[in-house]
Parts: sequence; C-alpha cells; structure tokens
Amino acid sequence: MTHAVTVLGATGSIGCSTLDVIARHPERYRVFALTAATRAEKLAEQVLQHVPQYAVMKDDAGADAVRCLLPQDHPTTVLSGAEALSWVAAHEETDMVMAAIVGAAGLLPSLAAAQAGKRVLLANKEALVMAGPLFMDAIRDGGAELLPIDSEHNAIFQSMPERYDGHFAPHGISKILLTASGGPFRGWQADQLADVTPAEAVAHPNWTMGQKISVDSATLMNKGLELIEACFLFNCQPEQIQVVVHPQSVIHSLVQYCDGSVIAQLGEPDMRTPIAYALAWPERMTSGVAPLDLVTIGRFDFEAADEHTFPCLSLARRAFMAGGTMPAVLNAANEIAVEAFLGERIPFNTIPMLVQQVMDAHKVEAMTSLENVLLADQWARRQAHQLLQGSVNEVDA
Repeated sequence: MTHAVTVLGATGSIGCSTLDVIARHPERYRVFALTAATRAEKLAEQVLQHVPQYAVMKDDAGADAVRCLLPQDHPTTVLSGAEALSWVAAHEETDMVMAAIVGAAGLLPSLAAAQAGKRVLLANKEALVMAGPLFMDAIRDGGAELLPIDSEHNAIFQSMPERYDGHFAPHGISKILLTASGGPFRGWQADQLADVTPAEAVAHPNWTMGQKISVDSATLMNKGLELIEACFLFNCQPEQIQVVVHPQSVIHSLVQYCDGSVIAQLGEPDMRTPIAYALAWPERMTSGVAPLDLVTIGRFDFEAADEHTFPCLSLARRAFMAGGTMPAVLNAANEIAVEAFLGERIPFNTIPMLVQQVMDAHKVEAMTSLENVLLADQWARRQAHQLLQGSVNEVDA
C-alpha cells in the first residue's frame, strides 16, 4: 500500500527535498497534489515527473501558465486559489501533507490538513507562531498526527522519550537545548550590520534555504519563531528552552534530563533527514543523505546567543509571553520588514526596529478564533507599511 502525499510549497527547498525522498521510495509513497505560489515553470516540471492528480497555483494566471507547459492530454488537473490549497490538503485521498509554504499564507491549508486528520509534516512554522493554540486544538480534535520538519524540532522530537505526553517532570526532562547556527553574521557587532546587503544576508554558511528564511536566520528571528514553535509543540515555556549557538549545524538540538544525561540528534545539515524521518515514522528509511563523518568534522563549538546585537530573539520571547494575538503581529511585521530589506528599502538592522515598533503599538487580544488572528495579521501589515512610508530615520526613531 502506498501513501498519498500532498506537498504544499512544492517548488521551495523543503518541497524539492520532499519530492527527492519520495522518489527514492515509489513503493511506499505517491504524490497526490503539488502546490506553488509563482514558479509555474518549476511546478510544471515537477508535475511532469511525479504526475500528481492535482496541481495548485496561487492565482489563475499561474494556473494558466502551468497548463500551457503541460501536454494537452496530461492527467493532472490544475487549480488555483486559496480554497483549492485547503481542498487538496484536506482531500479524502490525501494521507500525508507536507506543509512547506513559507509565511502566513501556509496557515489556512495547514489548518485544513489538521482538521481533516492527516499526518501533518509541519515545515511552516508560522502556523504555530500565528495560531498555536488553535492549531494544536485542530490537531487533537481532528485526530491528526503532527510531525515537526524543522531540523531543530525534529531533533527534539527524536530526543524526547517515546511516550512523551507534553509534561517535563514525569519524564525527568530538565530543559530543551535549541541550537542555532548563528547565521552569516555570527560574532558581528551592531555597527557592522548597518551596511550588509541582501546577498550577504541570504548567504547562509551551512544550509541552502529560501531568501526569507535565510534573512530570518541572519537576524535570529528564525530562532525566535522556532522558540515559539517549540513551546507549542512540546508544551513548555520559554524559560525551559535555552538557545545555544552551534556554528557547525551538526547537532540539531538536544534534550537535557535530570540525571545529567543530554540526548542529542546529529546529522549532516540536509533537510532530507528530518523529512524521511517524518514520512516513515515510527520506522526509518533511507533519505539520500550521507552518513556523518565525525573525524572530518573534528570539533563542536557552542556559544550563547547575542540577543543584544540580534534582538529579534528577545522580541519573539516577548511575543510568546504576551500571548493572544501578539505572536501573529510579530510574524506579520517581520514578513513586511524582511520584504522591505530584500527590496533594499531599509537597512538590515532596521528589521528588528520595525518589528518592535509594530509590537509596541499593538493592543493584545485573546485568541478566540481564527478570524481575530487574521485581523491582527492584517493590522500588523498595515501598521508596518505605514511606518515604511516614512524615512528610515523615522522608522529608527
């Protein structure tokens, strides 16, 4: 029996890695649906290779572009729009959903998969950052399985007791050690960051990732979002998580126990490892990743995160503690700030300043529904755009 997999965000780095792993195990998996935002040519290439039942683009123009690139008699049905995304994610023939759409756009289809009781392979951290309580309720109420794909959370999952029930004390857990590479500007001082370029910021030393997540890694916002995500995934508080900079990116995270033991998951910095683990769990299968050569690596280094130079980590911690709609505001403001930086409209070190200003202006509301989460998201985007309309000096003030 093969499992039908829907890949949300198929043309991104996670999506491509997922399809690589699936192609290695045709006896176990088949592709049910592939989705993309704007990369019609890449999606058409994937459709030709994997022949899913459905392909979904963000809009009609994208769908038309994909259709034009396929033979007229090709069996894949090409759809478009947000409703189609959620429809393929929740479709009765879908067994597993790789939720790899970057940003807030991934929330609704990821939530649809959870409500439909799918195995959700969560690479879209924003689903938990924006609407953590609602998303976890949907997983429970829908009878879904949630497997984290971020290398750090996947490592924590692997290092937890087999029957971890969301409580540290009964399992002797004392804390989680969440590792960070430190990004391309590790060790830099604040005054050195003013003139960095988008090209420098996206040049991650270890991982091959999309532009947005690469910038988040450089600002440490990615680690802040991962801290929030870990709090929801493992039912803990920020003070139970220590962020540790590990520049080799080989130890992906660790769990510390009361008896002095520290259990870690190690591996090459290749997302196919956590993807294969989540697809096959509780079994293991080949991923295409080479075994780790410890002798060649030679050493492991660790240092504390510099939250003074990179304040986004502190902002994320503050957002989680504020609760309610504040994490959604943090995420939305950051998306606008990163977009502005990549468009060379603001300098790199203005990203956390803009996020902080939007957070300072927000009146937190309780998370009562998905609607008020989305309203907070929209408010934060408008607020960030209004700030960006002024000069950089005004934003920095």
